Amino acid sequence: MPIPKREIKDSLFTFLFRQPEYTKALYLQLHPEDTGVTDKDFKLVTLENVLVVGQYNDIGIQVRDKLILLVEAQSTFSENIPLRMLMYLAATYKEYVEEHKMSLYREKRVSIPRPELYVVYTGRKQNVPDTLTLSALYDGDGDAEIKVKVLRDDGSGDILDQYIEFSQIFDNQAKTYGHTQKAIEEALKICMERGILKPFLESREKEVHDIMTVVFEQQRAWDIELYNVGQEKLKEGRQEGRQEGLQEGLQKGLQEGLQKGKQEGKQEGAQEERAALIKKMLKVATPTELSAWMGIPQDEIDRIAESLN
Repeated sequence: MPIPKREIKDSLFTFLFRQPEYTKALYLQLHPEDTGVTDKDFKLVTLENVLVVGQYNDIGIQVRDKLILLVEAQSTFSENIPLRMLMYLAATYKEYVEEHKMSLYREKRVSIPRPELYVVYTGRKQNVPDTLTLSALYDGDGDAEIKVKVLRDDGSGDILDQYIEFSQIFDNQAKTYGHTQKAIEEALKICMERGILKPFLESREKEVHDIMTVVFEQQRAWDIELYNVGQEKLKEGRQEGRQEGLQEGLQKGLQEGLQKGKQEGKQEGAQEERAALIKKMLKVATPTELSAWMGIPQDEIDRIAESLN
């Protein structure tokens, strides 16, 4: 399997598991019984431009012609992942059918790789189910089903456990130092000292640093925008509150007007500016990435992305 080039839009998860040795390590963690597998048995089938422009799944791996693994990483847990996985899987199979020039309208049965779907949860929420199902999203009964296994840290020290610990260390340092170079440097230092993804970090430290810098810069831009929106709407709310209070001519009216103006102005304005900023950032990042970086539910970002089509 050729060594992939890094794209600036890569998440750290995608970048890590696109490397041949870590693709193999990921597969063997999920299938330790397949000791005879080699690098030549793997093919990356990660999708781009799925669902909306610029969106792609985190990692897709085809093992021989027998198995397709789709694996997503989430720091903010979402029960909607089975629906997204269904769309990713359909697109992956479409590419497989076209690549192998299969006819789906002939009498002869075709053979396709079986799917396995996983989400790697790096957050700290405790009451997370082991499996997510598509049928849980139905309003009533349905005939189609998709099952997604949820993978969490288990203290084993294997490759996924190290990635989850790596992600949590970065989150902790961002909380301590903000989205700064200091946070990145401290997180990398801690990971190296604890031996977390150490060979990967030693050989790819610059790329990892660059990826995290982009993530933090986008988060800082978001924080600044939200602050400015809040200040503008607070000012507007005060003005509206004063006008309403003066019209009533009572101190009570003034206080109520101020409070109402503040609340409504901030809420409406923040929602409008939030949507506008998400639209701008969708030009440089995927909905999945924005959901992870900003802590915004995936379905909210997906609705805004769909409105751009």
